[in-house]
Amino acid sequence: MLDRKELIVNKEYQRGSGLWPDGPGSYFIDTILEGYPFPKIYMYEYIDRPSRGIRKEIVDGQQRIQTIVRFYRNELRLRGDSKYDGRLFRDLDDEMQDHFLSYAVSADIIRNATRADILQMFRRMNAYTLPLNEAEKRHSSFQGTFKWFINSTADKLNEFFVEFGVFTNRQIVRMSDAELITDCVLAMERGVISTSPGDLRSVYRRYDDQFPYADVYRVQIEQAFTFVANELESLRGTHMMKPYALHSLVTALIHCRYGIESIDQQWGVQTMGQFAIHPGRSSEALLALAQAHEVREEDGPFGVYVWGCVAGTNRAPRRTARVAAILRALGAVVPIEVDADLA
Repeated sequence: MLDRKELIVNKEYQRGSGLWPDGPGSYFIDTILEGYPFPKIYMYEYIDRPSRGIRKEIVDGQQRIQTIVRFYRNELRLRGDSKYDGRLFRDLDDEMQDHFLSYAVSADIIRNATRADILQMFRRMNAYTLPLNEAEKRHSSFQGTFKWFINSTADKLNEFFVEFGVFTNRQIVRMSDAELITDCVLAMERGVISTSPGDLRSVYRRYDDQFPYADVYRVQIEQAFTFVANELESLRGTHMMKPYALHSLVTALIHCRYGIESIDQQWGVQTMGQFAIHPGRSSEALLALAQAHEVREEDGPFGVYVWGCVAGTNRAPRRTARVAAILRALGAVVPIEVDADLA
């Protein structure tokens, strides 16, 4: 239909123009190959008077359709964290090619409408869209390598986030998981610091064109979460799974196993080469921290940690209190001066 000019790309209806870069295009094609649905496309059907034929215009979904066509014509080589990485359409086996070609695309055809009607329809559809939060703004502003690193990592961790009570499904839809993972990347690079939406946005901007640490960071983050799921299962649904507490737990775990340079230099806490010296004891110690947090036991033995969980939880002093306590629970040696600085 595109080749015969029976299906027209009308860019006037789109908020953006042009083709998707290879990163988002590859992610979209992977969605089809894995059999996941994507939002329906909309077409406007009308009679073309000069030719006296039926024409259709793509009024919503032009990038999706053009990406499908590019892949089918072997113009898009898939890349990213996918089992289809590096493949063109012709590189797929016959079964996967048939699977791709038989994928059903949902579409609504708009007939007997004026262009004013179509514009009114889309204005009304957008009127019910929630304002973008900061995480969604970052994902809508950047289309580069870091965004797709966050997307693929979040996909793998979604089940953990829901099962361990970190986020609700709605919070994941609104990209709270993406924000947490981005903040973990900041901690891996800069240690225990205060962060703001601007800091998180700067990571997207810095790695938009190229993210050379993607493979290393992915392994470290995923291994840390795997350790929590396998060895610290007792923390499921506790206050240690509050996003800000989990951020500190992941920071401490990654430092213990792999090392975070600024924590070593500023605190004098060396990596242990493992997540925990005695996982069973660490699980009990972390559970005690979570329980003290739950009842806000600020006068007890874990008072400094609890203080770190109250208000301003993304500020450096509060994070320092949490990470230091968690490092000790994992078996690391943390100088007392770290706590003294908080006082």
